[in-house]
This record gives sequence, C-alpha cells and structure tokens, in this order.
Amino acid sequence: MASPRVSERRQNGRMTGPQRIVCLTEETTEWLYLLGEERRIVGISGYTVRPRRARDEKPRVSAFLDGKIAKIVALEPDLVIGFSDMQAALADKLIRAGLNVFITNQRSVAEIFATLRLVAGLVQTGERAEAWIAACQARHAAIAAASAAWPRRPRVYFEEWDEPMISAIRWVSELIAVAGGVDVFAELGLHAGGKDRIVHDLAEPPRRAPDLIVGSWCGKKFRGANVAARPGWQDVPAVANGELHEIKSCDILQPGPAALTDGVEQLHRLCAAWATKQS
Repeated sequence: MASPRVSERRQNGRMTGPQRIVCLTEETTEWLYLLGEERRIVGISGYTVRPRRARDEKPRVSAFLDGKIAKIVALEPDLVIGFSDMQAALADKLIRAGLNVFITNQRSVAEIFATLRLVAGLVQTGERAEAWIAACQARHAAIAAASAAWPRRPRVYFEEWDEPMISAIRWVSELIAVAGGVDVFAELGLHAGGKDRIVHDLAEPPRRAPDLIVGSWCGKKFRGANVAARPGWQDVPAVANGELHEIKSCDILQPGPAALTDGVEQLHRLCAAWATKQS
C-alpha cells in the first residue's frame, strides 16, 4: 500500500523528481516498487526477477554490460540509473545519446543504505525510505544479538564464482557477520573488483577450514557436488558434513533490498542451523 504522502501526490498530480526512469539493474527496480513509485519506471534490466510482476509490467531494455540504446532512447527517460564501474561503457553510450545517467558504486552495507536514501530522495519518498531502513536495521540488530549467544560461530566460505574461484564481495562479507558467521576470506571482501577477490590457490579454502560453504554463482546454478569433488577438499569440515548450500544471486548479489532482507535471512538460517547442531 502506498503511503498517504505518495497517494496525495498522485491524486493531486504533483509528482516530483524524475518521471520516467530506466533501471539498468534490479535493485533500483525493487526499491522503487517498495517505495510505491513503480509508475515512474519505463524500462528495466532483463535480469530483473524482483519483484516478479516487474517483468510483466515493464519493458526489458538492458543486460548488465550493455543495453538496447535505441530502445532506451525511444522511451524518453529523464533519468537512467545503473550500478558500478562495470556499467561505465554502457553509461557512456547513453550519455552520448543525450540521456541523464546516474551510476552508483556501493560496495558495503552502509553504502547500500546510503544509496537507498539517495534514490528515495530523487523521487521525494524520504519518509517511507527511512521507515523501511529503520525496520531493516532493527532486524539486523536482532539477528546479530541472537547469534551472539552461540558458543561458536561457523566459518563460512562464500563463493561468488567457480572458475576462477571468487570470494564474497564486501556487502556479502559484512552480512555473513551480521548473520552470525565468520567470512574466511574477509580480507578479500575489502576489494571492490572481482579480479581482486580471486582465490588463486585451490588449497587455500581447505586450509581455512570453513564449516559452511555457500555458493552464489552470479546467475548460474551452484553445483555443490562439483565443489566437494575438488582435489584436497574432501576433509574440509563443510564438505565432510554436507554443509554446501546455495543462495540465489538475485537474493544476495544485488546491492539493494534483496541482500539486506532475504539474503541475510538465508545466511542466518544456515548459520543458526549449524550452531544448533553443535549444541
């Protein structure tokens, strides 16, 4: 349900801020729907699955690294919103086509919250955004408090890609901690780029002895059996105990509402289940 302020603006026809927005990534689409501002969206990423109805309601005009420039221009957006330096080439094409482009580059949980506030400010929905953020942060605090009572936290190896092996991006590493786990490659999570989070030595994850292995292979299905069959991984606690799990990339690798809600909840359930077995 839209907030009274949103409803009032619609009834009086006083929509402020950008009226026609193209979202090049899913997290902006999901956030605008949560804010009750989906009517502003005129185009979305083809990878969008949250919310489900967006795929039926909005034209898909981009992938991640490229887009249908002519189709985007034809939509006459007054703002295009994207994410990360990886969309720099796409942003350049759109800017040269005469469009206003806004690219965010959030990597940490704090930066995700800041970006949500920034986008909400653009569409003048600050109050509703703050209410959502406050509830989300309260839930994070409750999860962290619950896990603080565990005798031991599980050591977690999060794999974002398999060939080469890429460990957790910063917001995922931070959410592992919120969920009650310990990221075994937390130092790599401080690096923004995937190339800087490559685990080059196949034997290094076993040396760090993760209790849980969580895979989210950027849109392709995680194959736990393939991970378990890696040479030298048979004695890894997570492998020996069958603790190999998947969290879909749409739930954890989007730097927006999904990771802060469904993503951290799934991580917490995995960590809590492991902790219960130890007691």
